[in-house]
Amino acid sequence: MFTDARSKRVILVAHCLFNQNAKLDRCAFYPGAIREAAQTILDSGAGIVQMPCPETLCLGLDRGTDPVVQPSVEEEDTRIAGEMGLSQARVRMVTMAGELAFQVEEYQKHGFEVLGVVGINGSPTCAVEHTWYDGAEQEGPGAFIAVLQEILEERGISLPMRGIRAARPDEAVESLRGLLDYDPL
Repeated sequence: MFTDARSKRVILVAHCLFNQNAKLDRCAFYPGAIREAAQTILDSGAGIVQMPCPETLCLGLDRGTDPVVQPSVEEEDTRIAGEMGLSQARVRMVTMAGELAFQVEEYQKHGFEVLGVVGINGSPTCAVEHTWYDGAEQEGPGAFIAVLQEILEERGISLPMRGIRAARPDEAVESLRGLLDYDPL
């Protein structure tokens, strides 16, 4: 089964890696995709599972920001981190993470290599190594990545995870190449 041209290699990526339009206002570094990171993944031949944007699905595209107040990005990230910690958001994140875990299981069941998860460091939800919480950047995963790790662990799935930053494209490419086991042509 699956004996055609597909690589049988897939990677899960944060939604905003391929769609900066989903970012919090004043946080997009590109008009569309994070170009260098996206190209690195495409060049590797891996299939892409674009994870849902938990902030958009839980809080809306504007994240419930008051347009009159114009808070700083740091204030908004702090507010968003708090909102994503509420039970209603957690229930939605558990559902999203469960759906992703099912996809991973399906790929693995059929002999595909799931290369890992790429998050966005600094995000209150999709960070892997450095998140935003309690008014400051802190070590650890964002709210959604933490839930995803929990669900994967419950199902006995271990995947490498890396966080990248759009503002640091060279570092992002190097991190991705390590995850993709990729040698440029």
